[in-house]
Amino acid sequence: MTALVAAPPRAAVRAPRILVVLGHPRTDSLCGAIASAYADAARAAGAEVELLALGGTAFDVASRDPAALRWQGPDQDLEPDVHAAVASLRRADHVVLVFPQWWGTYPAVLKGFVDRVFLSQLAFRHRGAGLGWERLLTGRTARLVMTMDSPVWWDRLRYRSAAVSSLVHATLGFCGIRTVGVTRFARVRTSSEATRRRWLVRAGRLGRSDAGRRVRVRPPR
Repeated sequence: MTALVAAPPRAAVRAPRILVVLGHPRTDSLCGAIASAYADAARAAGAEVELLALGGTAFDVASRDPAALRWQGPDQDLEPDVHAAVASLRRADHVVLVFPQWWGTYPAVLKGFVDRVFLSQLAFRHRGAGLGWERLLTGRTARLVMTMDSPVWWDRLRYRSAAVSSLVHATLGFCGIRTVGVTRFARVRTSSEATRRRWLVRAGRLGRSDAGRRVRVRPPR
């Protein structure tokens, strides 16, 4: 008599947990409105959304604390807002960075977020003394939404897409996060109110689309 073998449990799916990071020092900015439009639409579509406005945080974006600079890992003495940001990134399935292009890249507050949060041993780990490393955030996805005064072609030709390239490859990709899309809202300084309203509508569409992505939850063995 042939023994019946139980089929392995099927993976459940759920709505994604989305972390929206506003990389502008002011919330009352176009980037702030874009981040809110995205977050509101994603939340209405069923996603669990957290909006982190970096301009409202209270941590040193360029820490001169010797303990932090030695990169002691998750047990080092970090400010409470850094600990909170680390926990938010750890929970997230999908990370959205909303920021303006300043000086060809992005504001110091966003660079500080990368330096302080990603360097807490949350994002990657070196393998001994060699050149290899472990990507600790593998499985997560990201989206970049940026505003800029210059035309898109100028950013690509003159600046070589410095902001996008550094974030997609040298930061997110280095830590295992796969970028699924980059949206540029260009020529902000000369844009009309009607154009900006269309940008907010587009941000909402992106939020609804990302909220529709299902995340697989493997049952415990």
